[in-house]
Amino acid sequence: MPLGQVVTLSELCAHLHVPIQTLYDLRSQGRGPRGFRVGRELRFRAGEIEAWLASLEAEDARRHRPDAEAG
Repeated sequence: MPLGQVVTLSELCAHLHVPIQTLYDLRSQGRGPRGFRVGRELRFRAGEIEAWLASLEAEDARRHRPDAEAG
C-alpha cells in the first residue's frame, strides 16, 4: 500500500515561505490545509496541499475577476 508523500508543518512552511503561526491561524479559521498529527507535529498529504492551494487560487481568481470590479 503506497502511503503517498507526507510533509511536516515545518517543511510546508519553509516551502511556502510563511511562519508556522500563519498555518496554525489559517487552520483555526477553517481556511488551512487538512492535516493530521503524528506525535506532536502536524503532517499533510501532498494531495491535500495541492487541493488547498488550488482552492486558494480559485478563490483569488473569483475575487479579482474583471466583471466583479464593474459591479
